[in-house]
Amino acid sequence: MDEPPGSGFLPDLCSTRAVLVVVVVAELMALVVTLVATYYDAFSVGRLAVTSLFVQWVGLTSAAMVCQLRPRLNQLAPAWASVSVVLLVVLDTLLFSLVARAVMAWVAGTLHISPMWSPEILVNSLIAAIIAGLVMRYFYVQEQLRQKGQAELQARIQALQSRIRPHFLFNSMNIISSLIAVDPDAAEQVVEDLSVLFRASLKSSGNEASLADELELCRRYIHIEQLRMGDRLQVTWDIQVPAENVRIPLLTLQPLLENAIYHGVQPLAAGGMVVISAVDEGGFLRLSVSNPKPPGDGHHKGNRMALENILHRLQALYGDQVAVESRPQEKEYEIEIRYPLQQ
Repeated sequence: MDEPPGSGFLPDLCSTRAVLVVVVVAELMALVVTLVATYYDAFSVGRLAVTSLFVQWVGLTSAAMVCQLRPRLNQLAPAWASVSVVLLVVLDTLLFSLVARAVMAWVAGTLHISPMWSPEILVNSLIAAIIAGLVMRYFYVQEQLRQKGQAELQARIQALQSRIRPHFLFNSMNIISSLIAVDPDAAEQVVEDLSVLFRASLKSSGNEASLADELELCRRYIHIEQLRMGDRLQVTWDIQVPAENVRIPLLTLQPLLENAIYHGVQPLAAGGMVVISAVDEGGFLRLSVSNPKPPGDGHHKGNRMALENILHRLQALYGDQVAVESRPQEKEYEIEIRYPLQQ
C-alpha cells in the first residue's frame, strides 16, 4: 500500500446499505462463533443471542466511528489508514469485552470481575484485529480495481468523445466554402460554431457542464446542420428545468442529436422534426431526443456505441440509478436518459 495520501479508499459506512451489510456480516460471524463452540459444548440459543449482541455492538459502533473519522482517515496513506482502523476496532472490542464481563458478573451476582488481560478478552481482540485487517485489505483491493476500471473507461470514453464524424467535418467545410462568397457573416458564424464544438470535444471526458452550456453546443451544431439541410430539419426544444443549475457530462446530448439527424432526418426526402426535452421527475432528470424513423432497422445501429458511451459516463458520476434506453416505435425513434438530478 504505497499510494499517496488522500487516495480515499475507505467507503462510506454511514449509508443504509453499508449499515445493513455490517449487521448481516456481524450476525454471520456470531453464528459461526456459536457453531464452532458446539465442538466443545451443546448448541445454545442463549449463547447465540449473547454472542450476537456483543458482535453487533462492536460492529455497529466500530462502523459509526470509522464513518465519523472517514474524512480524516482518507487523507492518510492507505497503510496508515488501515492500521488506524484496525487499532480503532481492537480498542472498541477491548472496551466492549470489559463492559460485557462486568455486566455478566453483575447478572451472576458476584463482585469478582476477571482481570483485563484474561484469555477471552485477548482472543476477542485478536479476532477483531484479523477481521478488521481482512476488511481493510478487501476495501483496498476494491478501490484498486475501481481505479483501474475507471482509468480504462476514461481512456475509452476519451477516444470516443474526441472523434467527430468525418462527414460532419467535410460538410461543415463545404458549407463554409460555399458561404464565403455569398454570405461572409454566415460563413464566419459557422467557423465559430465549429471551433466551439471542436474545443468541447477536446476537453476531459469527465468534465461536467451546466445543461445550458450543453444546449448551447447543441444549438451551434444544429445551426450548422440547418444551413446544410435547410427546412428539411426542424427542431423543437422542451426544456422544463433550470438549465443553468442542472449538471450534465459534457457532450451528452450532442452525439444523440447527431445520430438523430444523420440516421433519422437525413434519409427522409421530406426531412423531419427532432424533439429535445428535459423534465424534472421527482428528483431525477429525464432527457429525451426523438426523431422520425425511416423505413428499415439499420439506420440506428450506430446509436449503440453512443448510448454505451453515455451510459458508462453517467454511471461513473451518478452510480447505478442511471438509465439510458432506446425506444424504437413504428414511425418514431426516441432515446431517453434518466439520472439523479444534480443542482
